[in-house]
Amino acid sequence: MLSAESLFDLSSFSHSEIFTHGEHVWSGLNNLKAYMEKYSYLSLDRSLIPDGKPLPDTVILHNGKFISSEDLAIEFGDATKGSLKVTRNKEVLSGASVLMAGSVFLGDQIALGEGVLVETGAMIKSPAIIGDCCEVRQAAYLRGYCLAGKRCVLGHATEIKHSIFLNDAKAGHFAYLGDSILGTNANLGAGTKFANLKMVKGNVIIRHNGDRIDTGRRKFGAILGDESQTGCNSVTNPGTIFGKRCMLMPNTTSPAGYHPEKKLIR
Repeated sequence: MLSAESLFDLSSFSHSEIFTHGEHVWSGLNNLKAYMEKYSYLSLDRSLIPDGKPLPDTVILHNGKFISSEDLAIEFGDATKGSLKVTRNKEVLSGASVLMAGSVFLGDQIALGEGVLVETGAMIKSPAIIGDCCEVRQAAYLRGYCLAGKRCVLGHATEIKHSIFLNDAKAGHFAYLGDSILGTNANLGAGTKFANLKMVKGNVIIRHNGDRIDTGRRKFGAILGDESQTGCNSVTNPGTIFGKRCMLMPNTTSPAGYHPEKKLIR
């Protein structure tokens, strides 16, 4: 069966319960909305973070409280490597997250972990869950129901909706992900596009071992197993599933269906 356990190591993923044990891996997409609706979110300080408007000044989240960055020093190291550092009078504010001026937060269901960097020009629509040490880069567009584990990159000019990033998944540049899942250490080359809607009506069908499996989903992008990657300017058809450590070559369109572990798609 195309289960989450067959594609991902879920042992360190904080949201592993989103996948229904013993069911197909796209159960995570089916469960995403309900999971995020009942999640406990920290209240945003609207005196510092206006709803749906660019932040006028950089804001720091530390120990569950939003504070002004005035009189604080910020070292903009690689957040995914724990190198983002905020200090007050040489005292390190351990685990502080940085929300840069010009970023936009729309809605109240937004959770940010420790050591997160949200860059200028990023827009995060509710609901969103961003785990520890993630980077939400300049011009990233999170359209809602985006869930990211730890040390993920939600990249520059990348649009993401109704999708899941497991720990260390990265979509660094000019990508589109709709109704998709990236496994642990999965990486997208610049310009990767996950098409999620068929041009003809009907549910997305997955072909696997000679069977046609009706996913029950009208929208279904791609699911990449742990350590799979795509080359620059590659495209996946709706209903594409990669096993672990697959590789989609640059400028290539992947056929829909299941591609087994370690497959090279040319």
